[in-house]
Amino acid sequence: MEPVYTPVIGFARLLFAAQGLKMTLSGLENVPRTGGAVMAVNHTGYFDFTYAGLAGVKAGRLVRFMAKKSIWSNPVARPLMTGMHHIPVDRGAGLESFGLALAALRAGEIVGVFPEATISRSFELKAFKSGVVRLAQEAGVPVLPTTIWGSQRVWTKGHPRRMGRHGIPLLITVGEPIVVGPDEDPTEATERIRTAMAAQLHADQERYPAWPDAERDLLPARLGGSAPTLEEADALDASEGRRRAQA
Repeated sequence: MEPVYTPVIGFARLLFAAQGLKMTLSGLENVPRTGGAVMAVNHTGYFDFTYAGLAGVKAGRLVRFMAKKSIWSNPVARPLMTGMHHIPVDRGAGLESFGLALAALRAGEIVGVFPEATISRSFELKAFKSGVVRLAQEAGVPVLPTTIWGSQRVWTKGHPRRMGRHGIPLLITVGEPIVVGPDEDPTEATERIRTAMAAQLHADQERYPAWPDAERDLLPARLGGSAPTLEEADALDASEGRRRAQA
């Protein structure tokens, strides 16, 4: 039992129950019961780390997530994030966070990473950063391709959050571990993982319950929704990045 992580898990479960979330977790047998692994997770909503973390909990493991350092500036979040041994990521000093994640993996931890680095406004997979592959190679651990579908309906970028009782279905799937060879090209390995996660995500989308017409803006254009295309979403992200840089 961990003094911070354990009660946070309990609170999260109460919240999920109060919201009436209909969670379907698949592939829990793919989560190693011991030893390190990099859990690569797609990113469509603000609560994705809690849903992916639940997959670890159900398998008897705690996931240490890499998250943007700014979260630690919140006086409420700081002691929780530190107490759960999550890893702060400073995009201006990435080597430090990479070293912390590598040390956790070598100590036998599962480290959660969002290879898209930010929420996808298109709800399609964005281009992946190579950090997942580089961590797996240096630590000698497998990659756990983990996909979540439906979380954007709870709370995502540019949309109001829904914290009340809504009964939204969520599909959380952990695919078969992917082994990255020590000499494999990081770019090619990253694309191999992205391809596997795309196939896994598309399979989940096909078995997801009927999408409400009132929420077509939360559905990819490829599936008949009105969300921005991947190219339009990338342009929005780039524009937002420029505004932040100017500020």
